[in-house]
Amino acid sequence: MATVLVTGGAGFIGSHLCDFLIKKGYRVICVDNFLTGSESNIAQLKENPLFKLINHDITKQLKIEGEVDYVLHLASAASPIDYLKYPIQTLKVGSLGTHNALGIAKLKRAVFLLASTSEVYGDPKVHPQPETYWGNVNPVGPRGVYDEAKRFAEAITMAYRKVHSMDTKIARIFNTYGPRMRKKDGRVVPNFIMQAINNEPLTVYGEGLQTRSFCYITDMIDGIYKLMLSSVTEPVNLGNPEEYSILDFAKKIIRLTESTSEITYEPLPTDDPKTRQPDITKAKKLLHWEPKVSVDDGLRKTIEWFREN
Repeated sequence: MATVLVTGGAGFIGSHLCDFLIKKGYRVICVDNFLTGSESNIAQLKENPLFKLINHDITKQLKIEGEVDYVLHLASAASPIDYLKYPIQTLKVGSLGTHNALGIAKLKRAVFLLASTSEVYGDPKVHPQPETYWGNVNPVGPRGVYDEAKRFAEAITMAYRKVHSMDTKIARIFNTYGPRMRKKDGRVVPNFIMQAINNEPLTVYGEGLQTRSFCYITDMIDGIYKLMLSSVTEPVNLGNPEEYSILDFAKKIIRLTESTSEITYEPLPTDDPKTRQPDITKAKKLLHWEPKVSVDDGLRKTIEWFREN
């Protein structure tokens, strides 16, 4: 029975990953300091003998007893509202936290997987974004604390691979949504859903012409798992290539919630990416992975969860 250490395991994606791995029969060690994660996300696992929770800030060194076969490093603030509130913590978890997680993987001779992000591409000048694109990032802008933390995390992961001959993986995760997102997460899906089910105006920034691509959580977990077990060592995009303008997406949410909400417009935030669409050719070819859940079906499940919670 293999053991998986998941940093950020009480977060949105991390908690779903813990659930998935437990069901697959893995032992799971969840490390989280609950800066943005929630104990409610893992409450269903606390009595499970295959699950262990360690309340710890991964930016500080951590000693793990026993064998560890995989280290999945998901710890990070991932929403603009969070990394603008916690800029230094975001930089530290991307640098010191990644360094410490890599150290555990090196000591345990474990496979290491970094949860990176589409934000490494910044405000892209190439569309859709392939893994070969180096990005267009403002290192001193408000989003730089997240973008550069993840870019550093990728660089140190590759350095550890080369210097210490470690088995490492890098998942570049594009917009993911589903149950357990926080109501005040600040990202477009929970924002729009909460506004729509309360019949409040949906807040669109700029003219709403910027685009995003949305991947349902079960598809994302499947992609991360396939990458974890693969022999792929270079970065891989994981996301849904179906692209929407934010304005069209707002109209879709209003339709699916049968809301009476209208749409209001606010100024576009600084360095907000104009486009975001993954090129998943590599994931299809090397992992035999692509999303299966349609955006409408995923949104219906997510809307139902928000209404119940």
